[in-house]
Amino acid sequence: MKLYLAQHGEAASKDVDPGRGLTSQGKKDMAAMAAYLKARGISIGQVFDSGKLRAHQTAEILASAIAPGATIATHESINPLDLPTVIAEEIEQWDEDTLVVGHLPFLAKLVTLLITNHEEPPIVNFTPGAVICLERTSNAEWHIVWLLPPVLVRD
Repeated sequence: MKLYLAQHGEAASKDVDPGRGLTSQGKKDMAAMAAYLKARGISIGQVFDSGKLRAHQTAEILASAIAPGATIATHESINPLDLPTVIAEEIEQWDEDTLVVGHLPFLAKLVTLLITNHEEPPIVNFTPGAVICLERTSNAEWHIVWLLPPVLVRD
């Protein structure tokens, strides 16, 4: 099983947009990321986001390319300050490739927990719009397959 974790794309500041939706650059970055992932044959069975506007917009853009027909579900345990242990236990039960769109510091802590069994110190550095692919091996260990920041897929 592969687990794709995406930090939401670049979001507007609260001063500009109290809902903190994606900026035009954030939308462009996520569209480029979606096209790149689709061109490489990535296909997702289920998609979760935090329910925050910036995460939901990111999930919609990515899902339209790599999870057509999948319903985007809001997950209550992937907000910025949530503990990653809650969803980590749930992830162990999943058997289909999954995309989770969330926030920092949560995503960095989740990756670190899955790989090292500790939440700190972080072993990856996310940037807005970055996607990381983890794979669970047959002996239930997680490995980082790749980490892709949006700067590498921009036109």
